[in-house]
Amino acid sequence: MKKNKSSKNWLNKKHRDVFFKEAKIHGYKSRSAFKLIEMNDKFKFIRNNTNLLDLGSSPGSWSQVAGKIIKSGKILSLDIKLMEKVKNVHFLKGDINNPQTHEKITAYFGKKINVIISDMASNTTGNKSLDSHRTGELCLKAMHLSSNLLNQDGVFLSKIFMGSIFTEINEKANDYFKKVVKYKPLSSKKESKEIYIFCKGLKKI
Repeated sequence: MKKNKSSKNWLNKKHRDVFFKEAKIHGYKSRSAFKLIEMNDKFKFIRNNTNLLDLGSSPGSWSQVAGKIIKSGKILSLDIKLMEKVKNVHFLKGDINNPQTHEKITAYFGKKINVIISDMASNTTGNKSLDSHRTGELCLKAMHLSSNLLNQDGVFLSKIFMGSIFTEINEKANDYFKKVVKYKPLSSKKESKEIYIFCKGLKKI
């Protein structure tokens, strides 16, 4: 009984969410599309000719947003889970921990990338501290990959959660990039510890 009541409350809350409703209206696969739209309005890093890699792309809402902006550049979406086809987007099923995946990414673009975005999060365990740490580890892996794939003025944008690994992520970001900004979109739920880290311009290490 408690489980059914909890599920019902969750669904009611979800349907009251204005961004959930807007996502349905505009045909986005999830409400997270509005986070990327808001951050691109603020930082203006996705343009018509951008070459962009979307990590942890499924179900595809960030790829949808990018696909509406980028017409003469390339978009590659990567996830270990399958993703439905998105217009103007090429999908690769793969793991960022696999060197063969890195080779396929490099082969697809044929040159350094302008933008790498990551909305990756670990599967939830119920332990918020552990989940936060694991998602932070994904961010660090994506950041390291970005240091090898981005061009000199490239942008790396990733989800992180405030927690024990935050300091390490912030320090590593400042080691790699000239500009580092932490930002919480208005479309991110108030009760969530989720924020995003925006990094631009690789340092010569």
